[in-house]
Parts: sequence; structure tokens; C-alpha cells
Amino acid sequence: MKKRIDMIFASKYSWVLLLLVFACINFLASLVHTRFDLTKEKRYTISNATKGLLHELDDEVKIDVFLKGDLPSGFKKLSNTTGEFLDLLKEYNGSKIHYRFLSPDDEMEDAPGKKYSDTLTSLGASPINLSVQVKQGQENKLVFPVAWIRFKDREALINLYPGSSRVITANEMNDAEAMMEYQFAKTFDAMLYPEKPFIAYSSGNGEPSGAQTYDLQQSVRKDYRLFTFNINTQKFIPDTIKVLLIVKPSLQFTADEKLKIDQYLMRGGKLLCFLDGLHAEQDSLKYQPQIIAYDRGLDLTDLLFHYGTRINPDLIMDLQCDFLPFAVGGSAGNPQFEFLHWNYYPLFESKGNHAINRSLGLVAGRFVNSMDTVKAPGITKTILLSSSSNTKVIGTPALISLNENRNTPQDAQFTQKNKIAAVLLEGKFSSLYKDRMSSQQLDTLSSYGTPFKSESTPDNKMIIVSDGDIVLNDVHPKQGPLPMGLNLFTVGSQYEYQFANRNFLLNCLEYLTNKQGIIETRNKEIVLRLLDPEKLKDQRTGWQLANIALPVLLIMICGFTYQQIRKKKYAA
Repeated sequence: MKKRIDMIFASKYSWVLLLLVFACINFLASLVHTRFDLTKEKRYTISNATKGLLHELDDEVKIDVFLKGDLPSGFKKLSNTTGEFLDLLKEYNGSKIHYRFLSPDDEMEDAPGKKYSDTLTSLGASPINLSVQVKQGQENKLVFPVAWIRFKDREALINLYPGSSRVITANEMNDAEAMMEYQFAKTFDAMLYPEKPFIAYSSGNGEPSGAQTYDLQQSVRKDYRLFTFNINTQKFIPDTIKVLLIVKPSLQFTADEKLKIDQYLMRGGKLLCFLDGLHAEQDSLKYQPQIIAYDRGLDLTDLLFHYGTRINPDLIMDLQCDFLPFAVGGSAGNPQFEFLHWNYYPLFESKGNHAINRSLGLVAGRFVNSMDTVKAPGITKTILLSSSSNTKVIGTPALISLNENRNTPQDAQFTQKNKIAAVLLEGKFSSLYKDRMSSQQLDTLSSYGTPFKSESTPDNKMIIVSDGDIVLNDVHPKQGPLPMGLNLFTVGSQYEYQFANRNFLLNCLEYLTNKQGIIETRNKEIVLRLLDPEKLKDQRTGWQLANIALPVLLIMICGFTYQQIRKKKYAA
């Protein structure tokens, strides 16, 4: 047998046999494909929820990624990462997933003379203005770090880079890579199931309306069907409403209204509340140098306490805060203004401990109350927003004065930390009215087709935020309604910045309404493993020699050794 094999390979046609063997191996490899993800955080593994969505795709999905051309290194890395992820998607449904990389300056195939950048802008994409190096020097270039997805008669944009900076930092790149699966999974799910959930904006208790809610309405209506619902005049809150949104009420809730909210929650409805416990408005300071913050008397304490949280009658002051212009000199007719920190406008930094606040920027608050979590059997509490480590809390009656900023705040007074401003409650809630309902009340509920429930089935969830201004927008006298999270007083100044209030609101709604498997992909985290800068500085020369000189030296040694062995072998 061995001789026969030797004869075959000794034949002048042995190379043909080798080619046939390699062809068979490649053919078998194409039929049976597998890969192993050896990374600790499983960055090259997609979730079962995403796999399920890919298998449900019953038509071609066209994906155009606009990250092609002369781009800075950060965006090139983002382009490579996106390509790797799309290759991963094709592993599970290659016949339906089709993608390509384009430049925004390319002409559209079905509209000669029209560039893709025009269509992207009309679809709502926000370009980033970059300075790129070319042969003639430097030129400005608009970059659209987005993916345009088309499925049947539906289309959507995915923002691959949520930041707006000209330079991608390592942390921002990590966040973009970690969020990529969630962005695509959420989009595929919306395309497969285009029915938008109902969101009810509660009215009847003095909730704001009009220009202050413009950005809220525009942002929510992109993915939800938003409408106003008066819980005072309606007999009950229907189950078709996925989330009841209560924003900055100013009038007391009656016992009947609280019962409606309670039973809506027991039947599986979700609550998202942005509540101001104290009456304190920035506009009041225009007409007087100081105001007193007092209790609004909403009468929701017993309801929230029973569910596991409490809004305190106080105000959070924080050294990590937004700016306001203050008159620091000049005359009455021509005052001199300077931007100073206003401690009543705290900025909440995301702790990244949940899918809602993962990769979330600073969230701006105004006259925020602190919150406590209290014991509630079967309820899990997750802190979503909290103050910095330099916090001060003042109780009621709270005197707020513009004169406080005449002197630099005494940092020694800001010794408290992590005061809660938003909490997620999850679990099996029990009704506040359990064993407290009369026979007449029970009969009335049954007549509406909503019999009394003493506990929530199945497990439910709600989010309580102790600031109503977080999701409201300022109104500029010339520009009109501003985006939420943008301070009217800093518009046009060096301190102008749009905080992540809108993203926080949308993340809350997504978590309350979306499928659990999809929202959990937001928890994916890619660890940034940076080199120790001190060791790098001290050991720089050694590592340079090891990486450059050592390989050359090893090759020379191996070559010299080989020549000596040949000399000895053929010396005779």
C-alpha cells in the first residue's frame, strides 16, 4: 500500500491529484462552516433574539453604509467594524442580507445627477463636518456615519456613530461597536412588525401642553402613536395603551384617578412619570431676585411609596451643573453678564448599569427633587440617574435666590453624593387598594369590563423620575421650540450644548415597550484594554528593539545556523 502511494505521488500527474484533494476540502468547508469567538466579551457573537429576527426576514434587505473614501483613522476603523458585523449577519441569512459601502458624494443609481447626501439629509441624517488631508492640502468634508436600510416598502436610517465630534475617541468607538447589534436588531424588528405601540400623554392634572412639549411630541411620534388621554374624564385606562406618560402635573390627583392608574398597572400597563414634587420655576426669577419652592400637593406619595419609591420635598444642588448668565457688573441700563454655574440645574452622569442608561451622555435637570427607594416585596429597584459626589440637598421651604451666585459656592458644603433622580421598578406589584374596595366600587369596575386586580400579572415595570423639566423644551423668542436638553440661556454662547435628555426619554420608552431579548442587546459591552502610559513611557525603547531588531536578529541566526549545517553535511 505504501509503495502504491509513493508511486502515485512520484507520478508527473501528482499535482493534478493534489489540486483535486484541495478542491474537495474547500468544497466540504463551504458546506460546513463554523467559527469560534474566543474574545472574553463575545464581541463576534450575536444574541438569539437577533438570530431569530434574521431568520424571519422573508425578503431582501438592502443595506448601504456611507463610510467609504478618504476618512480619518477613527472612521476607517468604524467602517471596518461595520463590515465585520454585516459579514456576521450574513452568516445567518446570507441570501437576504445584501450590503455595500458607498460615499455620500456618489450619484444615486435611480436619480442621475443627484447625490446620496441629499437623500440622507432629507431622511434626517446629521452629517459631521471633517477636515481631511488630500494632495492639495486639507479640505472640509461632510461625513454621514449612517447605514440606510430598505426592506420591502420600508426604509430606515441607523446612526453608526452617535457622537458629533470631529475626532472619534477610543471610548466613543467602543460605545458605537457595542451598540451596533442593538441598532440593527431594533431596526429589523420595526421593519418586520411595523405596528407602532400606543403611548398616552396624560392630561387633566395641569400637565404642560403646546410649545414646551414640541420636541417630546416630535421625538416620540417617530416610533410610537402618541395621543393625549384625560384620566380625569375617562372611566378607565384601556389596555391598548402600552405606556402612560405623566409629565410635570401641577394639580392634585384624586382618589378616583389614582385607582385608575393603579388598576392600569395591575393589568400590565407601563408607567413613565416625570414629576416635580415642588413648585420652583426659573421664569419666576425674572421678576424677583428670590423665590420660595413649595409643595405642589400632587398627593401621589402613598401610591409611589406602595410601589417602592418616594419623592422627597427637597431640592438637589450639585457642583456638576449647567450654566446661566448672571449680571456681575455694569449699570442698570447696561449690565455686564457672565456665565456661572447654577447649582439648581444638576447634570446627571450615566452610571451605565442598565440598558436604559448604557452609553448615555449627561442628562440635564432643573430644580430636581431627591428620591428614596423603600421596601416593597417582590420589587427590584434600579437607579437610572443620580447626582455626582459633590451634592447638597436643601429641604422645604427652600429659598432660591440669584444672589447665591455672587460668590463662589463653598465646595465644603457639597458633601453628599449619589442622590437618586430616576429609578426603575420591576416585579410583581400589589395594588394600593387591596382589601380597601367597597362592593359598590368593585361592581362599578366590573361593569366597565375591568374587574379589580389585587396584583400585577404578569410581572410589570415602571420608571419614576423626580423632575418634569427633563423632557420639556425651552422656547427661543426667534428660533422657536428648542430640542429638549438644550438650555435657552446658553444658546449662541460657548456653553451651548444639547444634553442627552431626548435619548434618555426614548431609551425609557424602548425598554418599557420593546421585546426583552432585543433591549438586552444594549447590555453588550466591549472592554477597552489600554496600555499603561507609565510603563509605555519607561519601556518604550526596549519594546521597540524587541519588535524591530529581534525578528531581524532571529532570521540572521537561523540563516547562519542553516549554512553551518549544510557545510558540515556536504563537507565530505
